[in-house]
Amino acid sequence: MKCEKKLLLVGIFMMVSTAIGFSQEYRDSEADSVEVVELSLEDAKSYALEHNYSIQNASIDVQKAEASKWEMISSMLPQVSLKADYSNQLGYEMNLGGMSISMPPYGSLGLTTAVALTGAQVVGLQISNISKKMSDITLKQTEQDIANQVKVLYYSALVTEETISLLEQNVQSLDDLYQYTLKAVEVGTAEQTSADQILVQVETMKSSVNSTQRSLEMVYNSLRLLLNISAETEIVLTQEIPDLLNVDSAFSLVNEEFDVNDNYNYQLLQKSTELSKKQVDMAAWNYGPTLSLFHQYSAKHYFSDEMTMNMTPPNMIGLSISIPIFTSGKNYSTLKGAKLDYKKQLNTLQNTEKSLNIQHRQLCYNLTSAFERFNIQKQNVEVTQRVFDNISKKYQYGMASSMEVTTAGTDLVSVQSSYVQALLDFVNAQIELEKLLNK
Repeated sequence: MKCEKKLLLVGIFMMVSTAIGFSQEYRDSEADSVEVVELSLEDAKSYALEHNYSIQNASIDVQKAEASKWEMISSMLPQVSLKADYSNQLGYEMNLGGMSISMPPYGSLGLTTAVALTGAQVVGLQISNISKKMSDITLKQTEQDIANQVKVLYYSALVTEETISLLEQNVQSLDDLYQYTLKAVEVGTAEQTSADQILVQVETMKSSVNSTQRSLEMVYNSLRLLLNISAETEIVLTQEIPDLLNVDSAFSLVNEEFDVNDNYNYQLLQKSTELSKKQVDMAAWNYGPTLSLFHQYSAKHYFSDEMTMNMTPPNMIGLSISIPIFTSGKNYSTLKGAKLDYKKQLNTLQNTEKSLNIQHRQLCYNLTSAFERFNIQKQNVEVTQRVFDNISKKYQYGMASSMEVTTAGTDLVSVQSSYVQALLDFVNAQIELEKLLNK
């Protein structure tokens, strides 16, 4: 009986071990199937520029503008059409002055070549060229925006990871103090309320860690969206903040001379102004003539040997010119409206030029101020960390209260948050200035 029980226990143990092994093997295979993408900042930018949907759509707009230009060119070239038909008048004979003329069935073939030219078509082609250039600029601007967004998210992810690391260090330090306080309570050298105060601080920081980890996942999801990769793909950033943060490079932007013509927004506005000017020319050509030229070849075949009368000439050419004389003021009103729109566009262009120059000065100030705040907050973190460590040691020796410990911990978290925000502000200020300078 005992032997049977032993065999049964051995069999159950082997089944459980097999099941555990299979479960572990399944989890390992699942882990192996997760795609991992390791990216430096430049790798992330390049990947986004190649796969991002917004950039693909902007590229399609360029192709559409090119097709529109060729559509306008084709309207100025000869148009050729071919027509064939068959007619049967069912034995009808035409009586002409007592002479009967049969009308047998026949087939005809007509080939027409025509072209119509106006000054408006030439202006339309110029407008198409301007639209194509605007699409090219928009594509470059979209690529710049996506690259900047990737850069911001890359930094945000690194900064958030650093925040989590700092918070976890704070949690560990406070938890060590909590464990120390519990032992002190057991031997009667500390009050339970002191331990409770520190425990609340520990739990609060753990909650902050969890919240920050969720924020980090949101950052990675935004980065996945820009890179156009699946939500299951794991992203590993291969660079750290010290590798990317180049203060000298950032401040070289402040001394960079600003040329408003390099800015994509200004380039688009310039092209829009040119477009408005061409609309004036287009409206002026409403007074212009339209020249039309055509050649027509016709061939007719009667399906009968009877005598017939064929009055269709095989070749015919024609030339016409049309000039508008009176349109009840319609053309005048159209031209006047186009001129007023062009004047408004010129005012907008001049105002934008002044605004961009002012914005350049402001962004330079913002970058300088952001670096000063970042530098101060970096020093503040170091000082506050030393204060927290000092109070923690004093607390262990009974020279500081638990309230002082929790207050120092709260101050440390607050200062660390300010440091992280100052770092992001500095990075964003640099990106905004780079965007304005088109760097």
